[in-house]
Amino acid sequence: MKEPRSYYNWLTISGFILAVNSLFLILVFAGIMLLLGRSYSYFGVYIYIVLPFFLSLGLVFILIGLVKGMKRKETGPADEDLWPILNLNYRKQRSSLIKVSLALFIFLVASAIGSYRAFEYSNSVGFCGELCHKVMEPEYTTYLSSVHAQVPCGDCHMGEGSGWFVRSKLAALKLVYSQLFNRYSKPIPTPITDFRPVQQTCQQCHWPQKFYARKLIHQVSYLADSANTEWDISLIMKTGPKNSAMGLREGIHWHINPDYRLEYVSNTANRESIPWVRLTNLKTGKVKIFVDKDKLPDESILRQFETRTMDCMDCHNRPSHLFLYPGDYIDQALLTGKIPTRLPFIKAAALNVLKNEFSTLGMADSAIKQGVESYYRIQHPMTWLKEKALIAQSVGVIRKEYARNNFPFMKVTATSYLNNIGHRQSEGCFRCHSGRHRTSTGEVISGDCNLCHTIVEQGTPNRLDYTFLADSMEFRHPVDIGNQWKSRNCSGCHSKLWL
Repeated sequence: MKEPRSYYNWLTISGFILAVNSLFLILVFAGIMLLLGRSYSYFGVYIYIVLPFFLSLGLVFILIGLVKGMKRKETGPADEDLWPILNLNYRKQRSSLIKVSLALFIFLVASAIGSYRAFEYSNSVGFCGELCHKVMEPEYTTYLSSVHAQVPCGDCHMGEGSGWFVRSKLAALKLVYSQLFNRYSKPIPTPITDFRPVQQTCQQCHWPQKFYARKLIHQVSYLADSANTEWDISLIMKTGPKNSAMGLREGIHWHINPDYRLEYVSNTANRESIPWVRLTNLKTGKVKIFVDKDKLPDESILRQFETRTMDCMDCHNRPSHLFLYPGDYIDQALLTGKIPTRLPFIKAAALNVLKNEFSTLGMADSAIKQGVESYYRIQHPMTWLKEKALIAQSVGVIRKEYARNNFPFMKVTATSYLNNIGHRQSEGCFRCHSGRHRTSTGEVISGDCNLCHTIVEQGTPNRLDYTFLADSMEFRHPVDIGNQWKSRNCSGCHSKLWL
């Protein structure tokens, strides 16, 4: 049954073409993903966001065109705006109403499903990590190898609830603008100042009242010598107390004890320097203020900085996006056998070239190959002649590991995002536990290593010193540097030597 000719105007026809083509493309893209058995970020954007917008726009054009056509048919005074008369006794009107109602029902159901899918897709890992390509490549690459690799990005960055979803999406409009017009920072600055409170995200799984037992960890590293000597160390990390009945009164997680409020002021944007700490006992009301006078700025300047209440993210600041130092990823490759330990001086050769910065991955690939090969040709010619195959294998692994932790396009290296767990390459724990933070009465925030861990085993595999679990031994530096490790922070050397 044909509709009156007055309904066929340029607006209705344009809307029909726009809606039909949008629907056709949605079905085509969905069919492609179904046949290939996997999703693609750009297909998802078009299926759930772009094309539904144009489909809806086309339907709006059709509706406006129909209304204009009906008004053109109406008779009566020119200045009188008459509504169409609906009489279900007429078969033609009944048929039209049924068709319109059915089409509207299908559209509303499809819109509901599409809206939910759009919401779901906009929180997906593919949307967050792949859509922005190079901008989010560092975060996406490190996320895939993190302990949270099975946790969708939105669970940490937004959490539950519509309020933060809307707030996050509105904030993302600025990011879209930055991406389109190349106005984003390189690297992306951290910490994120408007991040949702960890009580509403992290602590939905990791709540403070949960007992975290002490943990025995074993670390393996290799020296940059001819034998790539293995150095082992085992520590008991005092995450919690010896006994669960003690709750948060002991151990590293004491810092989030709900009976206390721990606040600090950092005079640097990355929160790596903390000259002022305030501890409040919420039960007694007693307040202690600790000051590092070596780093404390003038009182008037100090007031300009944020007074922040310490939470999980102040230590666990790289829970999913950890960038390793060259020494660390070379150690991992040696431990897993990707780089053979029997190749003399391979760690030294790797660190010799990785201490440099490269503006592109292509330059890095070329420099790593040339640097490692020339190291052996010049300094160890006999090894170069005998072990060319192992050297080539090692070069390939070094290139891959470099690309997983360095992103020249975004100017991202391990030093761009320091990890505050520990104290080897950043001040980490020593930001407060320096031995310099004192109250006016002389009370000090202790810098004793045994507060956080005890060493129960250390040394080379053929000369391993160990003690009972209840005891602790003094740290022995793998390379003899005298007592320097006692008088200066580890990061003073390790951050510069890339170890």
